[in-house]
Amino acid sequence: MIDIIDYGAGNLFSVLKALEALHAQPQIIKTPNRYRGGKIVVPGVGAFGDAMQGLRATGFAAFVQEQVQKGKPVLGICVGLQVLFASSAESPGITGLNFFPERVTRFPATHKVPHMGWNQLDVRRETKLLRGIQSGEFVYFAHSYAVTAAEQKYAAAVCHYSLSFAAVIENENLYGVQFHPEKSQRVGMQILKNFVELC
Repeated sequence: MIDIIDYGAGNLFSVLKALEALHAQPQIIKTPNRYRGGKIVVPGVGAFGDAMQGLRATGFAAFVQEQVQKGKPVLGICVGLQVLFASSAESPGITGLNFFPERVTRFPATHKVPHMGWNQLDVRRETKLLRGIQSGEFVYFAHSYAVTAAEQKYAAAVCHYSLSFAAVIENENLYGVQFHPEKSQRVGMQILKNFVELC
């Protein structure tokens, strides 16, 4: 049983369809009082500031913080990963959920921005979310901002573009992926399956 938070961001239905294919009994919830008590997915497409505004306006910011403290498994996807951090260069002055103290930064202009398309995971440690996933496997990215790998001690896998950045984070009951697992074919489905079954 997985509840997908709808705070006004995109990619809800592609995540829903992927979880339905895994028989995870997912539903989209627009308010915290619809929560069924299971696992939580925080999706995200767009800007950090808009995401945080949406989370706060709907009451989901405080809700996610409360559920993490209660030990509920929470998975952030793309911008949903970024809002787990303290702040972002994309939206100065706006605070994130602050589970991690690092700041999300923009990719340097040495490479094309946004980082768009398929890239390889560099797996740093075996975790629940990465069970059965090997270094060198490809996943699908679409983002201009990321957390540098050197600053993120909970990075389970990194990716190399104009810099090395955290592609997968895992710390106790808090999980995040910078890529889109619902668009990442077999590897992405395996990661979602691991969240459903192991986390």
